[in-house]
Amino acid sequence: MFSKIRDAWGRFEQRHEGRAQFIMFFILSNGVTALQLFLMPVFRGIFNGTSLVDTNFQVFPVGTGADGVSPFYIFDYAAGALPEGGGGLAYFLAVQITLLIAQVINFFAQRNVTFKSNTSMGKAAFWYVIAYILITFAAGALQGFYKAPIYELFMDTWNMGATGGTIADVITMIINSALSFWIFFPIFKVIFKRVPESEELAVSDANETELAD
Repeated sequence: MFSKIRDAWGRFEQRHEGRAQFIMFFILSNGVTALQLFLMPVFRGIFNGTSLVDTNFQVFPVGTGADGVSPFYIFDYAAGALPEGGGGLAYFLAVQITLLIAQVINFFAQRNVTFKSNTSMGKAAFWYVIAYILITFAAGALQGFYKAPIYELFMDTWNMGATGGTIADVITMIINSALSFWIFFPIFKVIFKRVPESEELAVSDANETELAD
């Protein structure tokens, strides 16, 4: 049964390479998202028991907030537990460590499984890191609009306490994952190239000749 599925997928992949890549990208991305949904509450639980919650982390001010007075930070993690505060450095680290682990796994999975890339891993990793940094800044800026209202809704308005905080964790991770999903796919199409085997062999032979000389 599995061999039939594999053969059918292979035929589909040959006829519709782009569609096959998108489907596999979607499946793996959802797997990585599930991992993030598990890791985020774990890291929050670890850091929430430390003084990092009360360590202010508000950096990169860009203009003013909705009130027209207070500064708007790209990374806005005011000291104090959510929803009254911004989670402090504890929340920032929980988010970034979760994303870092997920994106390292995503890099190798998408490169080797989805796109079957055989070009330079070093170059791909370099551009992946650049894209990751840009997306991190974009996601951080967007959190300034939705993070506080989401946590306030579940923890205070609906009086769900810690359970509401966990639900808010899940929602914020889903938003982050959705942002990454739509941005990373076209980037991967560029950095995870697959050259024909004949070209790959020619490059390999040329490199060996240069080493021999």
